[in-house]
Amino acid sequence: MTTDSDQLCRTAGGGVPRLLEIMRRLRAPEGGCPWDHAQTFDTIAPHTIEEAYEVADAIARQAWGELQHELGDLLFQIVYHAQMAQEQGFFDFHDVVESIAEKMVTRHPHVFGPETRDKTAAQQVEDWETQKAKERAQKGAKGVLDDVTLGLPALTRAIKLQNRAARVGFDWPDMDYVLKKLEEEIGELTEARETLGPAEVADEMGDVLFVAVNIARHLGVDPEEALRQANAKFIRRFQAMEHQLAQQNRSIQETDLAEMDTLWDAAKHAERAHKS
Repeated sequence: MTTDSDQLCRTAGGGVPRLLEIMRRLRAPEGGCPWDHAQTFDTIAPHTIEEAYEVADAIARQAWGELQHELGDLLFQIVYHAQMAQEQGFFDFHDVVESIAEKMVTRHPHVFGPETRDKTAAQQVEDWETQKAKERAQKGAKGVLDDVTLGLPALTRAIKLQNRAARVGFDWPDMDYVLKKLEEEIGELTEARETLGPAEVADEMGDVLFVAVNIARHLGVDPEEALRQANAKFIRRFQAMEHQLAQQNRSIQETDLAEMDTLWDAAKHAERAHKS
């Protein structure tokens, strides 16, 4: 017997109500999916992070057809969390939508309120940060660095911490100071490697990375995106090395470091020539 729920779940064009009903059915104690019913916020959170990265990956590759599907996967994660929250009486999907809608209206008084629309993008960013500071204060966040999300990737969290500190004047005045700091931290890392243990070496390595993020911030570069591009470049050049060896019926394991270095340089020069 087909129920109204079955009909909605199978109806193309059912939109958000269809998706919400599908999620409810998956989580139903009776007749639902045992795997879905066993999930919690903690077990689903890693999937949410993964789906967000897959959205970013599709954008980076300009794979617009894939992006549609990846955005759908990410939306499903939001629906999943909202369904679990509704089951425990915390909030539901409607509350999630209302929350973000209210936030966007509040944070854009130059669009939805009486403030002037004659503002630069920089002024709007400043206003946005001022409003966010008010909201943090209302939540009880007292310290400047309070509520910078723990779950962010380390590079992203580092730049957010540095931006918060810079807004109250705790910042290097220019790049020269930051570069000198990097030299200092590399020196301390070298000393730790020669004289100290693994824990101290890891601590100094963290300092080097933190200063590298500071350099990116002063240059206006997103360190997470810069590293993603560097990863992609490394893969392209390494695969070019493998391709050159394959044409000789050889593998990467059959070469020494000197030959790999020569092949790497050739791949780098070929890539630069192609760009020019």
